[in-house]
This record gives sequence, structure tokens and C-alpha cells, in this order.
Amino acid sequence: MESLEKIFHAFTELKVLIVGDVMLDSYIWGAVERISPEAPVPIVNVKKRDVRLGGAANVALNVQALGATPILVALRGADEAGKKLELILHQSGLSSEGLVISAERPTTVKTRVIASHQHVVRVDEESDKVPTPTEEQMIMERLDKLLPMCDVIIFEDYDKGALSERIIAHGVALANAHQCPTVVDPKKRNFLSYRGVSLFKPNLKEMREGLKIELEPGNQAQLEKGIALLKSKMDVGGVMATLSEHGVYIDYQNQRLKLAAHPREIADVSGAGDTVVSIAALCVALNLPPQRIAALANLGGGLVCQYVGVVPISRSELLEEAVKEGI
Repeated sequence: MESLEKIFHAFTELKVLIVGDVMLDSYIWGAVERISPEAPVPIVNVKKRDVRLGGAANVALNVQALGATPILVALRGADEAGKKLELILHQSGLSSEGLVISAERPTTVKTRVIASHQHVVRVDEESDKVPTPTEEQMIMERLDKLLPMCDVIIFEDYDKGALSERIIAHGVALANAHQCPTVVDPKKRNFLSYRGVSLFKPNLKEMREGLKIELEPGNQAQLEKGIALLKSKMDVGGVMATLSEHGVYIDYQNQRLKLAAHPREIADVSGAGDTVVSIAALCVALNLPPQRIAALANLGGGLVCQYVGVVPISRSELLEEAVKEGI
């Protein structure tokens, strides 16, 4: 079995194509000292503002933090938020070569108001309409150009319109032609469109909505039945289901196993799925065994939940914890 140090070094030699929905995560931090006289709502006295990369762009940050080279293919609006997103990409050392600028939709912005470490409200500015034929064509052209140089592709689907059945089918076929593994973080609209991918990573809510089945947290029999149904419907190579406080379950390379969640002081679950899919994709690219894929992804997802806001994984912290856990 390869040492963790060798695996983490191998991460640095990988190029990862990430196609999906990018967004800005905007934060307003403040304090609540009184209730509004106009309505029974708290008044937040603003102390600080912050804007971070979110969605597929946060996956890119996670991939970068792990030492690999991320390449984004995504849509942004022809607006100030889109310019801001591209500026932060450049400041973060990420390329905008794969970005398609759309005059048809705004850049997705999620604004979270946090007071005294409590998430008070979130305001979303977005469009979830399907991409236009022109946008589809431009995204597929970016895939044609960039995918051949990559070791794995992540489909990061937030149902915000960067992905369609046509784009997904084109990307999967292209990846298969180049023997490039495919890893998916799905949402409801395109759930059943990812036929033939290498590893499919839904959570329980996405499985319930995508397959229209009942799944109770902690019910192993229901989970296994759901995954068997998913594999038969979609002909995917494997499934790794994230189960929140119940850990993860992986069915991949003829192995099936469930790993418990690591006990953590949970501050914020935002972005945990981005970390999990980033780690899983790098592990799949290196053809690691299912146990290691699930264990490292499960550990990383728990680690980022200790921090408030959407933050990428710390490579050194993940390695240190993985060594400590004997993964």
C-alpha cells in the first residue's frame, strides 16, 4: 500500500478539469444588538464584508489546495459580479481560459448574513434556466480544447444552467475517448443524465429527489437498494453517497463499505460537498482503492465543517489527520 506522503505528492502532478456552475459566495459579518421596530427581525450591525469563490470555483480552490492543477469550464454573466469572479480567480492563481461570458444570465451570487457566528439569512441572485444553444456550443468547444490535457474531469452541478444533457453527454463521451475518469457531484435536474461516469457522488437528498425513492438517514437496507437502482439505471462505475452525520457509503470496484463520520465540532457545512468531490476525484485519477477514496474524502469533508463559511481544505491538515487516523 502506497504511503500517504507518496499519494499527496502524486496529487501535485494531476490536472483536473472542472465543468459546472461557478458562483460568488458573499458574506456580511456583524452583530445583533436589537430587534427592528419595523418588523420582528434582527438588526445586523455590519462589521465586515467578504467575497469568496463558490460552487465549481470552490472545487477548483480545493483541488488547488491539494496540490493539483484545476482548469475551470463554466458560465459567468456579463456583469460586475462576473468581473469580480474573474478577478478573484486571477488573484487565486486560477485560469479563466475556460470561462464563457453570457449576456443572457447574471453571475450567481449567494450572500450570507452571519451575526455572532449564527447564519441569519441568505440572499440568492441567480438564474437557473438551461443554457442557450450558443452557450452549449461554447462550453463544448472549451471541453474539446481543455479536456485532452487533463487526468480527471469533475462535473460540479448546482442546477444553475452551466450543464445540460447535451453538454454532459459530450463531456462524458470525450472523457471516455481519452480514457479520462469522470466524477460527478449531481443535482436534481440532470441527475439521470450522467450515464456511464466513473464515480457518482450524491447525498441522500439528491438520491431521494433524483430517483424518487424513500431514503431514511441511517437505514442501510434502503440505501443499498437505492444505490443498486441508481447503478442499474445509469450504468455508472461506482457510487459514493455522502450521508452527513452518518458518514459515507461507497460501492466501487466490486467493493461496498460504509465509513462513520468523524466526531467534529460543526461550525458550517457549506462547501463540504465541494471538498469531498475534489478529494475523491484526485484519488480516482490515481486509481486508489475504494477504502482510501472514501476514507480521505470523508475525513476532508469533516475537517472543512469546523470553519465558518465556504473554505477549501488545508492540505497539511488533511495529511496530518489522515496519518493520525492510519488511512
